[in-house]
Amino acid sequence: MFNRRLPLLKLLVLPLSSLNKQWKIKSAQSCPPNWQRQVLILASIEIESLNSSGIKGIILDLDNTVISEDDRYLSPGAEAWIQQAKLLGFKFFILSNGKRRYRVKYWSHRLDIQTINPARKPFPVGFRRALAHMQLKPKQVVVIGDSRHTDILGAYFSGCLSIQVASLPHPPRWWEKLAGKWVQMPYPLDGELLAFESEWEV
Repeated sequence: MFNRRLPLLKLLVLPLSSLNKQWKIKSAQSCPPNWQRQVLILASIEIESLNSSGIKGIILDLDNTVISEDDRYLSPGAEAWIQQAKLLGFKFFILSNGKRRYRVKYWSHRLDIQTINPARKPFPVGFRRALAHMQLKPKQVVVIGDSRHTDILGAYFSGCLSIQVASLPHPPRWWEKLAGKWVQMPYPLDGELLAFESEWEV
């Protein structure tokens, strides 16, 4: 049976594989020494390393980076990490493609971070608005998220550095099943997870 999704998948995966190679080459050339390009969780990123690299702002993804898309898991230590970074003077902005706006609004209030939703990542418009809001240049900002095709690719298009975190466990969407290794880094089966109970009815 003909699958209409396959042509779309090819349009997604083939450019991603090529851009992934370009991104790795460009990242290796432009990243500061000892730059962490991939980490397990947000809290494992060394804040002092960001500071010493001249980073002053952080564009943060929400779904499966801070909180799992199905609201079951919160990234361990994420909130404390964000607060610590704020105390050191880092500016934050959340870009989310999430469809449930009430969730984005909730986390914007809880974390006290301005958001754009829908951000339409990886298109650079949202990234440029975030940069303008923080009054920072692309080289002063790092994008942190779990998806190469939205967060990392958006950072690439916008001239920002990026760090990819492992995607928190969540029910995979159809395109993640077909192209998962190209777009996300799986969370380890034995990785620490923090249970989260949402404060709203689904």
